[in-house]
Amino acid sequence: MADRVTVIGWDGSPLSVAARSALGAATLVAGAAHHLELPEVPAGAERVRLGSVGLAARRIAGHRGTAVVLADGDPGFFGIVRTLRSPEFGLEVEVVPAVSAVAAAFARAGMPWDDAQVVVAHSRTLRRAVNVCRAHTKVAVLTSPGAGPAELGLLLEGVHRTFVICEELGTAREQVTILTSDKAADHTWRDPNVVIVIGGFVAAAEGGGWIAGREPAAGPRGWALPAGAYGGALREGESDLLRAAQLARLGPRVGDLVWDIGSASGAFAVEAARTGAAVIAVDRSPGSCARTEHSARRYGVQMQIVHGSAPHVLEDLPEPDVVRVGGGGAEVVSAVADRRPQRIVAHASTRDAAELIGRDLTEHGYDVECALIQSVELDTRGWTEKERSVAFLLSGRLPDRAP
Repeated sequence: MADRVTVIGWDGSPLSVAARSALGAATLVAGAAHHLELPEVPAGAERVRLGSVGLAARRIAGHRGTAVVLADGDPGFFGIVRTLRSPEFGLEVEVVPAVSAVAAAFARAGMPWDDAQVVVAHSRTLRRAVNVCRAHTKVAVLTSPGAGPAELGLLLEGVHRTFVICEELGTAREQVTILTSDKAADHTWRDPNVVIVIGGFVAAAEGGGWIAGREPAAGPRGWALPAGAYGGALREGESDLLRAAQLARLGPRVGDLVWDIGSASGAFAVEAARTGAAVIAVDRSPGSCARTEHSARRYGVQMQIVHGSAPHVLEDLPEPDVVRVGGGGAEVVSAVADRRPQRIVAHASTRDAAELIGRDLTEHGYDVECALIQSVELDTRGWTEKERSVAFLLSGRLPDRAP
């Protein structure tokens, strides 16, 4: 095992005294090609080009001597320090930090970033990173080859965002470009780059907050808000207890894409968006689409609203993680199941309709549950019945997909 491992962050600035001292004593230096060309790297030191971080970590762990790892930005922020300290390698490291690429990107843009979400995009997480960009008004994306500005722009089709693309920060080739997301695929971008994604119909809060990222206290306290919170009477199937049960079955979370088919007042769509998930709300009624947009603006959440009739309008939508079918019956449920989301919820007003939906979900390979939900609202002045709601709640879960 290496006698000493120092990880040095590099942001293009001259190396600090501590960094130069560590480099001067190194018998092994690992880094990208531009790091290994720095004049401070000792001529006699073994040089390891960072490609696979895991392979490099094994070389470092097996080295007898003093090792230095050079990394762009702050190596403790989505960086190599996590890998080196993992139990697989068990290395104790000293860190000489630098300005992170995210901090540098926002500095170049002249923007605060305490209210920004920060995500990493690579081949496995690109879709989830895009969903975060759908759901939030300010996101910094640390990209990778094959998951860069062009791919982000293509997957954000239908959602207007502005990209601030910062290429090769800290180098002589540094460049900052501002354009709309739909134009990003028209260019070739140099790695490494950071993309700041901004936009949406709700501006970031002025004056800052008390926690980095999304303000968790935004919006009213509680879930399954009453009809009055959405402007009055709700459509059948939008009762507060049914919405609460649907949310519980679907469990939307940050990085997910939720379809709400038959959004009506937007009550379910808004509450799904308040979890941090991305939401596409679909309805065939222009009035319902307008009402959903009003509800989204009122509660400060982002969503894409699509006017059209299911199932046909669903064909061009991006792949969902979880889906609520609020209207359309078995035909729409079948079309949704063909897209293989992890979870689907629907409701029916009769047992026959519930059985039809349940059989269809089962035939598509979903594990199906059904519950009869009955709620009775009472007037507490006389404890008399004010309103009664009854619905069959059906939920389907793919057993071969992550929960």
